[in-house]
Amino acid sequence: MLPELVEIAKFLPELPDLDKIGENFTFLKSILFTGVGSKGASGQRLLLAEAPGDTPVKSATDAPVTATPEASGKQFRKSSDKEKVDQLQEELLRTQVKYQRMLERLERENKDLRKVVLQKDEKGIHQRKVKKSLIDMYSEVLDILSDFDSNYNTQDHLPRVVVVGDQSAGKTSVLEMIAQARIFPRGSGEMMTRSPVKVTLSEGPHHVAMFKDSSREFDLGKEEDLAALRHEIELRMRKSVKEGQTVSPETISLSVKGPGIQRMVLVDLPGVISTVTAGMAADTKETIFSISKNYMQNPNAIILCIQDGSVDAERSIVTDLVSQMDPQGKRTIFVLTKVDLAEKNLASPNRIQQIVEGKLFPMKALGYFAVVTGKGSAGESIDSIKDYEEDFFQNSRLLRDGMLKAHQVTTKNLSLAVSDCFWKMVRESVEQQADAFKASRFNLETEWKNNYPRLRELDRNELFEKAKNEILDEVISLSQVTPKHWLAILEKKLWERVSIHVIENIYLPAAQTMNSGTFNTTVDIKLKQWTDKQLPHKALEVAWETLQEEFARFMAEYKGKDQDDIFDKLKEAVKDESIKRHKWNETAMDSLRVIQHNTLEDRSITDKPQWDAAIQFMEETLQARLKDTDSVINDMAGPYWKQRWMSWTSRSPEQHICNETKKELERLLKLHEDHTAYLANDEVTTVRKNLEGRGVEVDPVLIKDTWHQLYRRHFLQKALHHCNLCRRGFYYYQRQFVDSELECNDVVLFWRIQRMLLITANTLRQQLINTEVRRLEKNVKEVLEDFGEDNERKVHLITGRRVQLAEDLSDCGTSPKP
Repeated sequence: MLPELVEIAKFLPELPDLDKIGENFTFLKSILFTGVGSKGASGQRLLLAEAPGDTPVKSATDAPVTATPEASGKQFRKSSDKEKVDQLQEELLRTQVKYQRMLERLERENKDLRKVVLQKDEKGIHQRKVKKSLIDMYSEVLDILSDFDSNYNTQDHLPRVVVVGDQSAGKTSVLEMIAQARIFPRGSGEMMTRSPVKVTLSEGPHHVAMFKDSSREFDLGKEEDLAALRHEIELRMRKSVKEGQTVSPETISLSVKGPGIQRMVLVDLPGVISTVTAGMAADTKETIFSISKNYMQNPNAIILCIQDGSVDAERSIVTDLVSQMDPQGKRTIFVLTKVDLAEKNLASPNRIQQIVEGKLFPMKALGYFAVVTGKGSAGESIDSIKDYEEDFFQNSRLLRDGMLKAHQVTTKNLSLAVSDCFWKMVRESVEQQADAFKASRFNLETEWKNNYPRLRELDRNELFEKAKNEILDEVISLSQVTPKHWLAILEKKLWERVSIHVIENIYLPAAQTMNSGTFNTTVDIKLKQWTDKQLPHKALEVAWETLQEEFARFMAEYKGKDQDDIFDKLKEAVKDESIKRHKWNETAMDSLRVIQHNTLEDRSITDKPQWDAAIQFMEETLQARLKDTDSVINDMAGPYWKQRWMSWTSRSPEQHICNETKKELERLLKLHEDHTAYLANDEVTTVRKNLEGRGVEVDPVLIKDTWHQLYRRHFLQKALHHCNLCRRGFYYYQRQFVDSELECNDVVLFWRIQRMLLITANTLRQQLINTEVRRLEKNVKEVLEDFGEDNERKVHLITGRRVQLAEDLSDCGTSPKP
């Protein structure tokens, strides 16, 4: 991410001579790699220092080609001059020490140079926007996955460095050396790491630390900030541990930036223990094993296995655990700590050589390292630990006698190797996922082309927006329904709802009084009661149901060119929810009651067409009732002889009794055509005895039920005949039937009902068009907005393979570059 050195030099005249530094690097490289032929620790560090910022570097675990004394001895064995061999070896060591110091000086200058460049770049001297670093973005992805599932049970296989080790093995100290700051709480022998700590390391101009969920920066160059950081980590660890437990799987995310820090993501895990001590939860050992396995089972996790070199290797538990998770050692780096104590305490240094060469126990690893992390004092600084480590290895016979290789020692070499391995695995992982992505996308595209060749790829959100527009168009169409259509369907539905009440509770009781005065009085009373209690409510029910039916009809019969049945479930849900939320205007009922009451009180038929329309309305109504009554009588008495012969059917015993009863009652009705609507008890007894005389046993209740239907038919037939006579009665109506035997009060009743239906329907139509349709449209918009914010509801309502396929294609997007 840094600009070219020449460009930096133009803007930063106060920087050191970059050309001179480049010449020194080139000269040193030629001396070490060509003149001397050695590629030891110095050469390795030089290569790493030259590597660009975001390019994975050459692995520090590669075996160097070193000019060993044995190799030199072969050249001089021909001359048999052992003294010359010793002199050459001493000269070689002096040359290596000389250029090692030169390299260290150049490294310090290079570090200072990068720090200055980063500081200037941070101030905006290059007038360009500083992009977020790759390691920061990578760490954020891991944080998102961690938030999604803190136990990493999701199938993310992104690489990270997992630091595991026995308790008090120096695991945290190694991490602090890599981070170049004493950032973790410490104690003497007790468990300090109680939960996983994810540390994101990256390069920056200032040595600072920051928690993922906090904006505070801790200056790692200040002791008070370091103490505050350690205290905050300890507080977060204790807070994450549930009551009754000792450790927690909850991850604490921390980022550390500073000059020269290798970029990687490390996860420090609680130390593995062999025994649960007093004060610990009983399942602490199993919980630590579980947490460690959850992290290590990631096939792309780099396992940094830390073992205490000051104790017997046989006492370590972690090596067996690591061997289980990575038997082939393809992603394990072994680190032996406290080598200074090991060299002092062990009688045989060869044992350390066996451990670092991987020959003492069966655990396999990519590389083996030996480090020293200080003298054990809590107050030691990172610089003092580095100096102590370098002094130790410079004077150690382990390195001098060839038991340890130069590239296998010091925390710095370890840091470079781990970073190199980390980025190598990141690159391989991304490449693998990119290949899998391409194959998956090809399969998805092929399936779409074969199954939906003429459809555009719309994911769930895009489909929802399309459906939303369709639904709003349908609601707008609802507002365009003609007044004539509203009026027709409202009038029809209202009459269907109230016709039974009008005939059964108003017309028939009044008409059977056989007296015009009583008829009109009965009608007025019953109409008043009906208007006060039921009619307005029924009318509003009809209007609301009509609005619902029309809304549903438009939703179901949308004729747009992009009609899609995949929206049916969503449309039905929107319709139901909108109707559920809709409340009719509360003031409408009171005003409607007044209108209906005034309409029904009017008896003034102004012209002959109104009279004829009322007669037609009455005739159609009575004919419909007569047809229903005939159907009921036929069901009770069973099929007639013609139906029995033509359809090969017969009467049931009950129908036979009812038919005989019908015949007897028809004879009675024929003798008394002006009979009242009800049979007297003695008439019931007479009918029953007549039937018993013919051998038919009948219940009095059946006699009354049969009479009710027969009399109803008889009355309706007479009413229809009377209706026909009233066709010429408008003249007499105008004279109030004075000096006339013809009375048509029933026609006036039906005219009043018909006019009430028309005016009520018109009133409801106005309410629908002016108010309710707009309010329903508003409800639909609100429902769509609510559904649009509810992802679970969208997943439930917009489903199917086509949707899932489009979602998968949308998730794929464009092919990523490795």
